[in-house]
Formats: sequence, structure tokens, C-alpha cells
Amino acid sequence: MLSIGEFSNICKVSTKTLRYYAEIGLLEPSEVNPENGYRYYAIEQLEKMLFINRLKAYSFSLDEIKAILRSEEIQEDHLYLSLIRKKKEIEKQVRDYSQILAQLEGDIGVIEQGRSMMSYLEDIDVQLADVPDMYLLYIRKMVQAEDYPAEYSKCYERLFKRIAADKLTMSGAPMVLFHSAKYSLSGLDTEFALPVQEYVTGTRDFCPGLCLKTVVRGAYSQLPSVYAKQIEWAEKERYQCTNALFEVYVTDPSQVENEQDNITEVYYPVKKLISK
Repeated sequence: MLSIGEFSNICKVSTKTLRYYAEIGLLEPSEVNPENGYRYYAIEQLEKMLFINRLKAYSFSLDEIKAILRSEEIQEDHLYLSLIRKKKEIEKQVRDYSQILAQLEGDIGVIEQGRSMMSYLEDIDVQLADVPDMYLLYIRKMVQAEDYPAEYSKCYERLFKRIAADKLTMSGAPMVLFHSAKYSLSGLDTEFALPVQEYVTGTRDFCPGLCLKTVVRGAYSQLPSVYAKQIEWAEKERYQCTNALFEVYVTDPSQVENEQDNITEVYYPVKKLISK
């Protein structure tokens, strides 16, 4: 048997942490002296503690670790699937940090050249474009910011199933229209849509007309800068927004390995203000 101090020293885990693990049922001492409350751990528990430490190093939460430890009958299967899932999460974090690092290095270089860190806005191209009328097969709903990834997947799956079932013909890339100017407690008024050739139940006319258009190559994190640039351009050139801003996803994000290969078109419907 090992005292809590000995066990703590071997596993490099504080006694405070060990007491907390016992409190939440993650790793309880093998024996507790009823007279003085001293805690003792069995030699066999060292491996379990090392296992917990290893999973923690992979950023598993304590709840996730408890779930793995409890699935005794299928522990290896559960563990394998959990490790695969965590691997994907960490790979995404690595990609995200690589992009942040590249952007950070770029900003440092810009400042070293004596330019403003925000000078990249000058490179965002805004053009006027006439967008033809179209029919949209759509789903419109209120969406919370954190729910967008799931809603994109769920709504487009429903729309593509409808296209297959009704043998409809797509006439353009998937798009999303944002009907709200700002978030409310119920979310953002969002329309997930697919342009189609046929006018059937569940479709509607969409007549965007004159729009500001910007083609974005790369991560979706660039889009807020594009929105800001388009609004600034419209204000300067005396154009007024007439309809919902919309994005067209030229490339399918699920089919793009590198986020930098994404191509997104951002449209801002406008009309020219009459000079006084």
C-alpha cells in the first residue's frame, strides 16, 4: 500500500487533486484509516492514475475520462473511438493555431514595414454585380450563433434530400441569406437555400438585382472583414442596402481539406441613392 503522499509523488499529482478525484468518484483510495482518515492506494492503482494522466494530456475532460473508465465491458472499443474523436479535435486545433500563427506573422511583418495592421482591408475587392432572379428551395429559421455548424449540416441535408426525391435541378451553389441586422435572444433570422430551375411547393422567387460582390478565398473567419468593407464602400459611394446579405458557397467545405481552399462569394444587395 502507498500513502497518499507517496502515491502523489510517484504519479506527479497533488494530494489536493487526488482528494478531488476521490470526491467525484474518478479514483478512490483503496483504503481509508477510520481512526485518522489517512488514505492509502494500492500498487495496482498506479496504472489507473497514469492512464488518467495520459487522457488528461490529450485534453479529455474528467467527465469523458469517467465515462471511458465506466465502460468496462467495451472499454477498448469505447477508448479507441474516444481517442479517434479526440485526435480529430486536436488536429483541428493545430490547423486553427497554424492559421492564427500565419496571420500573426503577417501582421508583424506589416507593422515592420511601417504599415497599419488593418491595411489588409484595402486589399478586399468590392465590385458591383447584377445578380439574376432565381428560384430558391429554402429553410428559414432563427439560429443561435453556436448552433450554426449543426444547422448548416442539418438544413442542407434536408434540402438535398428534397431535391433528390422531387428530381429537381440545381442551378447554383448552396447559399445562406441573413435576414436579421443583428442577433436577438431568439437568434439570427437565417435562410438556408439551394437555387433550382423548377418552381414548386417549397420554393420562392428571389430577385437580388444589383449587389456589391466580393469573392473570398480562404477561411470563413475573413467574412466579417468583408462585411465591414462592403458597408464602408456602400456608405462612401452612396449606396443603400435593399435586401438580405447572402453568401454563396462555391466550394463545399466538407470536401475541402485545407480551409484556405474555400471559395465564398459575399453579396450585399444595394441601390444607388439619389443625390440631393
